[in-house]
Amino acid sequence: MPEPLVDVTVAVHSAARPIHRIVGSILDGTAAPVRVNVVVHNMDRAPIERNLAGYLHDQRLRLLELRDGIASPAGPLNHGLAHSTAPFVSVAGSDDEFAPGAIDSWLSVQRATSAEVVLARIALADGRTDPYPPVRRGRRMRDLDPCKDRLSYRSAPLGLVDRARHGELRFTPGLASGEDLDYTGALWFTSSAIAYDLDGPPYVIHDDATDRVTRAPRSVAADFGFLDAVEHSSWFTALDAGARRAVVVKYLRMHVFDAIHARIGDEELLREHRDDLVALVARLRRLSPEAFALLSRADAAVLAALAEQQLDAHRLRALLQARQSYRSIRAVVPANPLLVLDSQAPLRTLFAGARAMSAPRR
Repeated sequence: MPEPLVDVTVAVHSAARPIHRIVGSILDGTAAPVRVNVVVHNMDRAPIERNLAGYLHDQRLRLLELRDGIASPAGPLNHGLAHSTAPFVSVAGSDDEFAPGAIDSWLSVQRATSAEVVLARIALADGRTDPYPPVRRGRRMRDLDPCKDRLSYRSAPLGLVDRARHGELRFTPGLASGEDLDYTGALWFTSSAIAYDLDGPPYVIHDDATDRVTRAPRSVAADFGFLDAVEHSSWFTALDAGARRAVVVKYLRMHVFDAIHARIGDEELLREHRDDLVALVARLRRLSPEAFALLSRADAAVLAALAEQQLDAHRLRALLQARQSYRSIRAVVPANPLLVLDSQAPLRTLFAGARAMSAPRR
């Protein structure tokens, strides 16, 4: 086979995952030289070979194995990256697929822009385009700014990454979730050129995995283990106050409120984790006090209620619901109303996301 232009790493940890779909979508849907590195993680490779029977003799497919005994996607993804030699690397979930021509389109964008990173458009299971990152109008192709284009809202490095520039980056080892946040933070804030193929064929996320299980939330420390890596990373410590504000406000809006939502249905669980959640908010305030002025008034009310000595779970549930009522002034006007038109404020962030979802496609 010709030397690949792109090495794609796919980690698989279960025989039930439709690994043939993602592999087939890449090998059958890409004209450029590409190699798929399927990393079989903590399991026997035989069922994966059976699943991929139609592609096992394709020289563009490489099966790698990793047995580290750690229930984290970081290990197999890093294993695949370490074995990559192509000019560009990419990662994919074993449940998902690439639309035909997606990689070719990303390469075309890269050639036109000389970007070190090309973000993929993400199509959700219901067919809508994922609104993250909520980029500025007219900045869909080139010269994205990590703050003005709110790149922190894209947590997964889906698309192309220049291996010569970022080949040393790795996912945070050992984390069950959030392993990609330090990796992508380094991409957004250290790259000299970032492009977004918002009009091209998408990366398609599916939700039909049959081996998912519902489990109780992890500890707050486990959910936010990524903060240790981020806080002490060279890219984060080099940020000015404005850039830190952009990162931390995203962590608050997306991760902290998700953590509260995950526990709000069980009052005993909420009370058990409440002190840790309050301490987490205080930690983020130390990292960027300015970020809190950008939260909506409804957001601020939730955090205030969480910190009250007498926790009222019923009231907290009502406040959480109110923060998602975007027709309400309290849900879109920040705590400091003078910041209502700031690029990180709720109004412009929501509007930009809605525009990204409705952008014309080719």
